[in-house]
Amino acid sequence: MSAEERPLAHVPRAVWLALGAALAAQIAWNAARPAPGRAATDLPPPPSPALLRLAALGEPQAAARLAMLYLQSFDYGGTNERRYRELDYARLARWLAAILELDPHSQYPLFSAARIYAEVPDEARTRAMLEFVYREFLRDPDRRWPWLAHAALLAKHRLHDLPLALRYAMAVEQKSAASDRPLWARQMRIFILEDMNELEAARVMIRDLLRAGRITDPAELRFLNEKLKELEARQGSVR
Repeated sequence: MSAEERPLAHVPRAVWLALGAALAAQIAWNAARPAPGRAATDLPPPPSPALLRLAALGEPQAAARLAMLYLQSFDYGGTNERRYRELDYARLARWLAAILELDPHSQYPLFSAARIYAEVPDEARTRAMLEFVYREFLRDPDRRWPWLAHAALLAKHRLHDLPLALRYAMAVEQKSAASDRPLWARQMRIFILEDMNELEAARVMIRDLLRAGRITDPAELRFLNEKLKELEARQGSVR
């Protein structure tokens, strides 16, 4: 920042109020206008990351938020007749990736991918968006694990694809060392193996976890021991 520039915090409160009033007036005016003719349009190709950084003018976080608002204009309709579930998802993923590159700490692009764009009644689009979440998770596992954990749940309950759910669950378990992962996120693989009737694999996993000595929480230890006994009983009943 040069000597002639001032940070945004120094802008007088009256100026912010004036800008807010102008924005509210613009929104109200647009809401009162007759609806224009709607056309089915698709997302254009995203700008290159270098061009986005140039356009950010030193404010990448603000530019990333504006880019997400642009994407949401397709979500919420506006003058576009094509619903977001009908958009080109390969192009949508490139937009989200470009926004994440602009602001890697933002969680909103991955939230949108996992909780909005992946939850559409279109299996191919859901799978494409889940794979996008997986690729981006690998770039920052400790920060992005919640979205891949949600992807594992979608793969299991919406797609009924247990091998895919297992792949995502194993990645959350093995590649993220985040201390804020709850028990269900750390042990998803056990439940998925159980659903796949891979009882021996689930039993071996629990046994190894207990023997490693890394689990110290009494509640977690109690849960794992009870689950181990349950699996052993189930195995005994089918022999």
